[in-house]
Amino acid sequence: MNSKTSLTALWLCIMTLLLTGTTNGAWAARHDAATDTKQSKSIVILYENDVHCAIDGYSQMCGLRDAMIASDTCHVAMVSAGDFLQGALSGAISHGQYIVDIMRAMEYDAVTLGNHEFDYGVPRMLEMVAQTGAPVVCANFFVCGGAAPIYQPYVIKQFGNKRIAFVGVTTPESMRSEGYAFVDGKGKKIYDLRTADVYRLVQQAADKARAEGADYVVVLSHLGEEVRSTGITSQGLVAATRGIDVVIDGHTHAVVPAASVANIDGKPIPVSQTGTQFANVGKLLITPDGHFSTSLIPAGDISWSNARVKAVTDSVKALMQIVTERQIANLPYPMPVKEKDQSWCVRRRETGIGNLVADAFRIEMDAEIGIVNGGGLRNDLPAGTLNYGDIVSVQPFDNHMCLIGVTGNQLMAMLTKCTEKCPKADGSFPHVSGMRYTIHTATHRVTDVMILDKATGKYVPLQPEREYTIGLNDYYSTGGFYSTLKDSRLINSTTKLSRDIVADYLEKTLSGKVGDEYREPQGRITIVED
Repeated sequence: MNSKTSLTALWLCIMTLLLTGTTNGAWAARHDAATDTKQSKSIVILYENDVHCAIDGYSQMCGLRDAMIASDTCHVAMVSAGDFLQGALSGAISHGQYIVDIMRAMEYDAVTLGNHEFDYGVPRMLEMVAQTGAPVVCANFFVCGGAAPIYQPYVIKQFGNKRIAFVGVTTPESMRSEGYAFVDGKGKKIYDLRTADVYRLVQQAADKARAEGADYVVVLSHLGEEVRSTGITSQGLVAATRGIDVVIDGHTHAVVPAASVANIDGKPIPVSQTGTQFANVGKLLITPDGHFSTSLIPAGDISWSNARVKAVTDSVKALMQIVTERQIANLPYPMPVKEKDQSWCVRRRETGIGNLVADAFRIEMDAEIGIVNGGGLRNDLPAGTLNYGDIVSVQPFDNHMCLIGVTGNQLMAMLTKCTEKCPKADGSFPHVSGMRYTIHTATHRVTDVMILDKATGKYVPLQPEREYTIGLNDYYSTGGFYSTLKDSRLINSTTKLSRDIVADYLEKTLSGKVGDEYREPQGRITIVED
């Protein structure tokens, strides 16, 4: 029996022991309470979004639910607004399996899809999401040409004498950022998120839920507050609809305790989002007289924990340690992906971690240029001894390395498109190696593009007609960099994952020692306001 088979067998044994037997007592009490005929209690809906594999928060959130149920002062529900399968080590090494095992122990009342649920392709997503054991709601995910969505658009749950409909919707941006998941092997589109119909489909679901007897409609939205390529946002959803009582949002990692957006009739509708990676747990309070309010509970303020969920997360950690404990390098300083205010520095300016990964791509692929998009850098590298798990956390996606040929004109078009939002954050922001360039934020121009000449070691101006070799991962061809490099000449497609390229660079090329060269930006990217 090989090590992978042994780990799989061990995990199945652990999960059988943890997830069989009697139903969790708190869950049973919650649903027994749902048979009450008099609405004398408030309803509390706990929510999270964009957890991205921050698994420690699950037992805290579930423990908070248990404590509320034990107080016998309210009915309690628990929901997710998406982006749970991917984003860090536990999702990456199990292709989402560890995450859904934890979520099954949580016993959610409803979940919707985030864009990163599509990372492993639709067949894997369908398999994994089904294992959560929760009702999955999404009004706008269709097979092309299908008359009905793949998942139910809403589910109705009863609490006391009130019935709450949870309607789900996910961002159609996934058809660009995870575009490979929506096509077959020949590039033919087989799945659709119905960009033009998103608001109408949610309105239709809300209307049907009301007709079916729902007293309240709560939308689980993975749309976000930022206007991006599709123009679809949570605020736009509210403004275009009626009959929705609350929007629990996700996707943009914003910390929104309690916003208010006017719906099509001018009625103020609460919109809330918790941030990301369990920085907060959301709390929606519905009073017996039908008043709605949202607030956020910082994770550090939650002292409760659910023993059953914690047993699963502890088992996940033990299995991850077996896979990831190999030491890679010593790093004398941290390399963050976020600013102190938790905004993404890697999505709007040059960073040490972006330079390191881009260097790894260029040098290990023997290319003239290395490029990595800021959205692919997911977690910090901590100071101290780095193990393989740290590298996986930075590059958790299963992208293989490629060597492509790109003309100077193509390269200039990519740089211009992918920096047009600067200084605002954009996941396509290009970190580079073997190259320097200047961004003009007022005019959205890129100038002074210089390429490192291998022969002389000096930077020379970009030649528009010349072809340059670039080392990068295969995301360039499936939605990355706004697909500006999709039609480039493919020179070599490898079976090596991008995280393994970074590990090789640190462990072998740098001999396990990182010097001061990545402590500060190196002047590869200049940003001017003109």
